Order: sequence, then structure tokens, then C-alpha cells
Amino acid sequence: MDNPLLRDAITQPLPAFAAILPEHAEAALDEVLAKNRAELQALLDSGQTPSWDRLVEPLEDMSDRIQRAWGPVSHLFSVKATADWRRAYNACLPKLTEYGVEVSQSEPLYRAYEALAASDEFQGYDAVRRKVIADALRDFRLSGIGLPPEKKERYKAISLRLSELQTTFEEHLMDAIQAWGKHVTDEAELAGMTDEARQAAQERAKAKNLEGWWLTLDFPSFDAVISYSDNRALRRELYEAYATRASDQGPQAGQFDNSALMEEILALRHELAQLLGFGNYAELSMATKMADTPDEVEAFLVDLAQRAKPSAQADLDALRAFAQQRDGLSDFAPWDAAYYAEKQKEETLGLSDEELRPYFAFDRVVRGMFDVVQRLYGISIEAVDHIETWHPDVTTYALKDGEGVPFGLFYLDPYARAEKRSGAWMDECINRRRTAHGLQQPVAYLTCNFTPPLAGKPALMTHDEVVTLFHEFGHGLHHLLTRVDEASVAGIHGVSWDAVELPSQFMENWCYDPATLRQLAHHWQTDAVMPEAMIDKLRESRRFHAGMATVRQLEFALFDLRLHRDFDPGFKSEHGERVLQLLDRVRDEVAVMKPPAFNRMPWSFSHIFAGGYAAGYYSYKWAEVLSADAFAAFEESRFATETGQRFRDTILAQGGSKEAMDLFIEFRGRKPSIEALLRHNGLGEDVGQAA
Repeated sequence: MDNPLLRDAITQPLPAFAAILPEHAEAALDEVLAKNRAELQALLDSGQTPSWDRLVEPLEDMSDRIQRAWGPVSHLFSVKATADWRRAYNACLPKLTEYGVEVSQSEPLYRAYEALAASDEFQGYDAVRRKVIADALRDFRLSGIGLPPEKKERYKAISLRLSELQTTFEEHLMDAIQAWGKHVTDEAELAGMTDEARQAAQERAKAKNLEGWWLTLDFPSFDAVISYSDNRALRRELYEAYATRASDQGPQAGQFDNSALMEEILALRHELAQLLGFGNYAELSMATKMADTPDEVEAFLVDLAQRAKPSAQADLDALRAFAQQRDGLSDFAPWDAAYYAEKQKEETLGLSDEELRPYFAFDRVVRGMFDVVQRLYGISIEAVDHIETWHPDVTTYALKDGEGVPFGLFYLDPYARAEKRSGAWMDECINRRRTAHGLQQPVAYLTCNFTPPLAGKPALMTHDEVVTLFHEFGHGLHHLLTRVDEASVAGIHGVSWDAVELPSQFMENWCYDPATLRQLAHHWQTDAVMPEAMIDKLRESRRFHAGMATVRQLEFALFDLRLHRDFDPGFKSEHGERVLQLLDRVRDEVAVMKPPAFNRMPWSFSHIFAGGYAAGYYSYKWAEVLSADAFAAFEESRFATETGQRFRDTILAQGGSKEAMDLFIEFRGRKPSIEALLRHNGLGEDVGQAA
């Protein structure tokens, strides 16, 4: 059987998505891992003095081989998680985890790296290669290379179990979202919702052979109700279903319950950290980040909370007063917040999301985003036909330099659909590296969950969705604009996790830039550019409820940090008591509005329980300081071309080849300051050092 996951990477570099089936996954991975093990053993048995060409380069080849076999499988599991793809993914994951631990705990391999680092040849390497080797030695130590045999076995067992638990956590969340739906037969129940939202709900019902309308927990459907429905009972019903996903509460109580998974994940992470000599998992997390200690991060978050909370309280007081004055609402609740915020924004700013939406036709927004990048970095982006994809909605684009030479490619999968993971993300398809066959060009996946186009209309985006698209494209540019030739530190590889959001959050700033809005915000029917008055209001809206938005993110970040720093293995918690008690304490300190007792936010907090943000969710706020300060450099230079080139040459092009702080200083000329973030969000004028 021709296995499309094993095709020659030189002649067929891109995944053959039209041919890849779930049954190909395990067979391909088995073959690749067996080949890698044999090559690694031969390399270690050769007796040759370690060198870059005889050690690092062959290992990069092995990693690339795995990525080409496993990357498409992992991606397809995220974008079309059918039962067959789940089985294939879950069959492969333990094998991949076991191989990773095996390599990272290989003492002969570790000694080879140590010998290379101590060699005369190492002294002649450039800074990029020296960082590759230094990072590898660090990662060996963080993988338990120095542990005695019985503790190495325990490390391996924990790693295998964590990979299984984290996948199951995400599957429970996906299942909970897909299992819930509400059939509405009386259109009066949907009063206040936009025509587009009702049409989308009607099309979902038709797809199920139902009359009427079908509401779901996919975010576009949920947001259409929670932000616009005049039906308070319906808003509460959707809020409860959404806030209790995969938990012991709500309409699906106990069906997809993540309670026990959270407890076991936390306990195993704590044990893993202590095996490696750290006091807790948060300390282990900091070992690969810009921040030095959990206490440093906590001080940063608490300081920002103290600055933001007065503004957040003022936001909430004004919102409650508005709801009371408008509708006599005296028992303001969380399911009222988004609804009245939208009404308040419309009344105070003369602006609503639905008034903006006709100006954000998806294709026009994409072209406008590309124009920004071309202006900043001197590149062009063009659609490419005849490349295999996994769904008809997916488009592929090539990046070209100033002379029209392609140097990267990405897939864009924009719309929500069944069996697709919620949220938005960028992932690597192929990493840039220079090999004996030449330069391997980077390829990325950009995946979102926007509202699909409706009959007779293009896909029309909210401004929040525009911001999300720019954010993910910022990650993509970090991957695609790298000029580093060593895979381990090219693009997003080797970048401190709390700096990896800098390029993505930097791109968000252009969604409020007048020149950019004039390019991409044209009415889909008349082609009229967004009026200047509306652009001014949109820019002003950035500060609207910025205090509430800030403390919400700080609540998540402090909760995550303390959850992993302060874990007490002696505390008995079987049903999430540990999580809820800590979250209540954090909310008492930071939040201005506490949710009802049934709210189970952590049960769907896949960033920290299934993703890479454990004890690292603070990275969003940490990197937001960096991104705001970086954008301030553009404002100060009046958006000079030279500033864009410098940002590309320092932050984007160098990937993880240097420490993140060194790159920021290289771009900005100093360490980051919090001033620009406070100014952009209207949270005060105090100046301080954030990192």
C-alpha cells in the first residue's frame, strides 16, 4: 500500500491531504520510528567524534521525518475529529510520546552533546548553532537525564499518562460542544438576534432536516445569542450550557466530566516537577521562559491588576446602571453582560458590532491584511491553486520576496464546522531548515472558527474576528519570515513561550490603524470605505470596557500560575474542589463580577489542561506589554518603512536563535515598558518596567 504519509519529501514536500486516511497514520508512524531508532543506534555505535554533521544534522533529519508523518495526522485530528481520526490519533500518541522520552533520556546521546559542547569545533560555531546545542543540553536536563533508572521509568510513565489525559480533556470538550443543541420553532424567541445569525441557525436546522432554527455551543452561534438576544431566558440557558461544558454541572452534567482529569493532570505535573528537582510545576515552566520565577510573574500580574481593577469596577458600575436605566434590570447577571455591553457601546459610542460587520467581508479583510504585511516587510502574498487540502473551504497562499521568489506557504481554514476543534490557532506544517538537498521552505496552518458565508452573501466578520485573524497571522509570519537555517531555532522553535505571543499580538494593533481600516473595511454591497467617523469610534472602542477585559485575563493568568505553583498533594480533591476554591480566592482579589456557583470555567480551560500554556497563561499579558511597546516604536517613527524592516529583521527573522529579551532590546533599544499598554487601553499613565 502506498502510504501518502511516507512519500518522498524532496519530490512531494506538501502533505497529500486528498489521499491521507486514518488507517495510514499508525503504519506510517511505526515505520518512521523504527527507522529513526535504527539510525540513532547506528549513529551512537559509530565511535566517531561528535560534530554538527555527524550528530545534530542527522537528528534534525529524524525530527523532520516524524513531523512529516505525524504533523498531518495531528492536524487532521484537530480539523476533522471523526471517530476514525480520533482512534488513529490515540493509537499513535503513546508511541510518539514514548519515543520522545526515550530520545530525551538517552545517556549516550546526552554525552555526545556534552562532548560536542566541549570540543574545539564548538568554539568555531556561530551563535545560532551554539544556542541549538545549549538548548538541547537544557532540554536533556529537563527530561530527567540525570535521574536514576527507577525515577526515569516514573518520568516516562507520567509523560505517557499526561499525553493521554490531555487528549481526553480536549475530546471531552469537543464532545460536549457537539452534543448540545437547542431547537427553536418560534422565531419570536430569537428577537434581537441579527438577520445573519437567524439565517445561520435556520441553515443549521435544515442540515438536520428540521424546521425552525438550531442553536449550538460553537462560538459564533453562542455569541449571536449571548450578545444580541432580547430573550433573557434564552441567554441564561445558553450561558449555563456554555459555562458548564465538560463538567459535573449544567444540562450535560457528568456526561463528559473533566473533573477527575484535571485533578490527575495537576498531580502528575507536580510529581514530574519534583522528580526534576523543582518545587512545583510553575518553577519547571519558568525554566524555558523569559520570566525567571513564578513570584516575578505573580508580581507583574498583581501590579497590573491593581492598575486595572478601579477601571474595571467603573466599567461594571456603569454597565449595571445602564441596564437598570434602560430596562429596569435590578438583578444584573453574567448572561446580561455581553448583551448590555453591546447596547451600551451602541448608545455611548454610536457603534455596534452589527453596524461594523458589513464592512468586514472576509475576502476583503484578508487582502487588506496582506497589504499591511507587504507594506511592512516588502513581501507579497498570492493565492496558489492545485494544492491538496482537507476541506473545500481551505485556501493556500504563497509568500514571495520583493523579486517575486516564493519562500513560504500557508493553508487558511477559516470557518466553523462540525468535528472541528473550537478556537483559532497557527501550527507548523513544515519548518525551515537548510539540508544537503537545499533550503526547505516553511509551511504553516492557520485555523479559525468564523461564521461561514450565508446564501447570497460573503462571510461577514465581526471586528473581534478580524482581530483574531490578524493575531493568528502574526504567529504565521513568525514561522514563515524566519531566516534561520537550523530547524531547532527557526521560526517559533526555541522561542521563550512568554514571548511567542509578541508577533501575534503586535499584528492586532493594525486592526485599529486608520490607514489599514481604509484599505480593508469596505461595505460588501456598495464598496464604500468605512466612514471616518466610524473609524474614530472603532478606535475609541478599544478602550471600551478595557478594564473588565484586562482583569478577566488576569484572573485566568493568576489562577493558572497559582494552581501549578501552590499545588498541595495532601489536599484531597475528587470533584474539582481544589480548583474551585483557588479560583474563588483569585476572583475575590482580581474580579469585579463573580459568576454563579454552577460556572465551571476551568473544565473547558484547554489552554492549560490540554494545550501548552500550563503555568504559562500569563504569557498573553506578558507579551501584550512587549507588543504594545513594539507598536509604539512604529507610532514614534510615524510608521517609517525602516521600523518595519527592523521589526522583521530582529523579532521575526531570528526566531529562537537568540534570547527573546536580547531580540526585543535589539529592536527597541531598551527593555520593554508597560507605558504603551496602559495608554492603548486607557488604564493610566504610570510608567514601569514589565520584563
